[in-house]
Amino acid sequence: MTDTSAACVHRIQRFLQSPAGGATALLLASLAGFALANSAWSDGYETLITMPMRLPFLEQHMPDTLTTWVSDGLMTLFFLLIILEIKKEMVSGHLSSMRQIALPLIGALGGMVVPALTYLLVTHGHAEAFHGWAIPVATDAAFTLPVIMALGARVSAGARAWLMALAIFDDVLGIVVIALFYGSALYWPALAGVLFVTMAMIAANRLLDCRSVWVYALGCLLLWGMLLSSGLHPTLAGVITGLCLPAQPCAKNTEQITPLEKVSSALTPFVTWLVLPLFGFMNVGVSLAGVHLSRLLAPVPLGIILGLVVGKPVGVFGATILSFQLRIAPAPAATSVKMLFGLSLLCGIGFTISLFIAGLAFQDMDTVVSAKLGIFAGSVIAALAGWCWLRCSPVTQRSQYPANYEAMSNK
Repeated sequence: MTDTSAACVHRIQRFLQSPAGGATALLLASLAGFALANSAWSDGYETLITMPMRLPFLEQHMPDTLTTWVSDGLMTLFFLLIILEIKKEMVSGHLSSMRQIALPLIGALGGMVVPALTYLLVTHGHAEAFHGWAIPVATDAAFTLPVIMALGARVSAGARAWLMALAIFDDVLGIVVIALFYGSALYWPALAGVLFVTMAMIAANRLLDCRSVWVYALGCLLLWGMLLSSGLHPTLAGVITGLCLPAQPCAKNTEQITPLEKVSSALTPFVTWLVLPLFGFMNVGVSLAGVHLSRLLAPVPLGIILGLVVGKPVGVFGATILSFQLRIAPAPAATSVKMLFGLSLLCGIGFTISLFIAGLAFQDMDTVVSAKLGIFAGSVIAALAGWCWLRCSPVTQRSQYPANYEAMSNK
């Protein structure tokens, strides 16, 4: 192999292992679904994503199509990975102190409340649109992170860490919203089973010092089955398992790799290259036949667009600046107010969680299609606005806040 070909292979490997590689896979799979839904093969595409997949003797609560198996089953692993990422950061990363946690958490809360209120304001008087209020509250880290990485020195290391943490908190808040507001009638015997299995996993971690990944995998499977009939969304099994999974090595041996690290390293390529692309492929396939641009002005898509493009950056940026002014949390190092505003614009890229919530919020397929159109349009506008703002802003390495205040981040 020549030096040139070896260098090319190395660049490809590095790209595939980077956040941009996973984002590209998700984007291409989503575009493929969209293209098939608007092609001569649209009937075949529809047949594929609605393919019956029922398990014998378990048909009452189990997913019944390929799409629902991906959304209710495989996406559990996506939510598990999110929890593992934030747990890892809280143990030894950018969120290892309360002061470091405060800023992205407050920004994420602002970025949840304001877009939800924006959506409700736009859709006021349309009762059928109410259930979609949570659609614009989520930021898609799979797309925002590659964008800021591509901007290079125009985004400081402190700002990148802040946005990554904010996006993770954003996803966690989205999971909480799904759990609280998008379940069905509760079935208490199943919930009792969920509580029992959860307590058993906590005991395995805290009391028995159990570090076997398979014990927690079995617990996750049991939780998923019980949550299916409990009235809560089954993907919460991933959240609970992630919270119970040990983040420290066993005290009885010298092995330094924790169960959290084992599961995270095993799941990351699977979720990145299979689960998310499959989800995008099956959920972005919206037919535009008979759809006019004026449809984006209907209450649901317009509420989502304005929630993502206006509400999200206003909420994130406003809450973050308020945190600075009240001295609740320190500013990220070498980060200007202009840079923070540009990153707040990027927070309007809502895709995976937004699509997920749209599928739960509406039963009418015509409304679901309208919601998806609003998600696409809003996300594209937010991405372009954030990119252009940061690309055109001068590179700065100085915070606009006092040096003694910025130094608080090191305490």
